[in-house]
Amino acid sequence: MWFKQLSFFRLDDNFPIDSAKLGDALARRPFQRCSGLDWFSEGWVAPAGHLDSPLHESRGYRMVSLRREDKVLPAGVIRDHLDGKVAEIEAAELRKVGRKEKLQLKEQITDDLLPRAFTRSGRTTAYIDSSRGWLMVDSGTASKAENLVSTLREALPPFPAALPRTALSPHAVMTDWLAAGEASYGFELDAECELKDSSENGAVVRCTRIDLTAEEIRQHIATGKQVTRLGLIWRERIRFVLTDQLQLKRLQFLDVLQEEASQAGDDLASLFDATFLLMAEELGDLVNDLVAALGGLDAGAGSSPAPLAFTASASTAATGDSSTIDTPWD
Repeated sequence: MWFKQLSFFRLDDNFPIDSAKLGDALARRPFQRCSGLDWFSEGWVAPAGHLDSPLHESRGYRMVSLRREDKVLPAGVIRDHLDGKVAEIEAAELRKVGRKEKLQLKEQITDDLLPRAFTRSGRTTAYIDSSRGWLMVDSGTASKAENLVSTLREALPPFPAALPRTALSPHAVMTDWLAAGEASYGFELDAECELKDSSENGAVVRCTRIDLTAEEIRQHIATGKQVTRLGLIWRERIRFVLTDQLQLKRLQFLDVLQEEASQAGDDLASLFDATFLLMAEELGDLVNDLVAALGGLDAGAGSSPAPLAFTASASTAATGDSSTIDTPWD
């Protein structure tokens, strides 16, 4: 239910998103299983099992979920079949199989095996926060997050969502926080960081379960290393690791939020909605505070974002990337 990672994109308020049009667009491209010689397939699914629409809306927040299925056909399996076929031909015809013929055999073997291959499926969930102007994606992998954005853009063009550009770089602010031994805007240092030397092939220092205000940490900064990952806690409500790519890894919603969510619903549907709303409010306020700490959005970013409302308090919910193996060999 809770997001495990977060990549976020800035929405253009000059392109209002119509729920009815978006819902219809997603419904026209539902997920379908891989078939035949397809290497992968992807499409929109309901964000939760009890829902029957690919677009779930609650109090202005709109959640979507993109499912992808990939065929798993290891190169070693193809190579073993190819070696066996080549040995069979050479023994039967008393000749060497050439490179061109091997490539043709490899293609034929791949086509034969593909319909019987295992499949690996996963989904990427996101929600639209129009009031704050963000698209929040439950992924810490840039390619997955950007694929969801491009697939949304195909469904409802032009869907202008772009990675935010802040006035200050994340690594500069994280380095300043670590050098000072404290963070700001409601953030506090946790117990994890990564520092890198900016020179080519420079040293990398990773620290876990350590007091980040220790003198040894500041000595690394004094030698010119910059922070690329930093463990933070936001307002004693959410723990995460911030990267220099402005991604939030290993999100952990702390006990106070878990308890609020558990008391908000008495059945699956109401609990899902309550958790979703709680998470959406919390992540929205966290991202606004984070952007404020980074000096705000870069005025030259070339977009027309909705105004940010930076808050001194937080109020709040859903899923993460998952993978399963579905189909066995015949």
